[in-house]
Amino acid sequence: MLILELAFADSPERLAARPAHRQRLVELHAEGRLVAAGPWADDSGAALIFDASRTELDAIMAADPYYRTAGVRVVSAREWKPVVAPDADATT
Repeated sequence: MLILELAFADSPERLAARPAHRQRLVELHAEGRLVAAGPWADDSGAALIFDASRTELDAIMAADPYYRTAGVRVVSAREWKPVVAPDADATT
């Protein structure tokens, strides 16, 4: 799994692109590639948890212009090994 962290700045472009991006997130969730996603409570950014390889995440991001929109910055994409989660593989 990968956790993608985004940072937001006030931008009319970001707000205009958000509905299409959120629709794409719904599709990715239905496909089983997105576990969860949402903004920080203060709307300064967001966290997205993907059940995908780094190559798959790169393709997802390349296909969604939101990640290149003014006011959106990718802070990090980190591999995550959950210990407690639905269907988590707890082996270490």
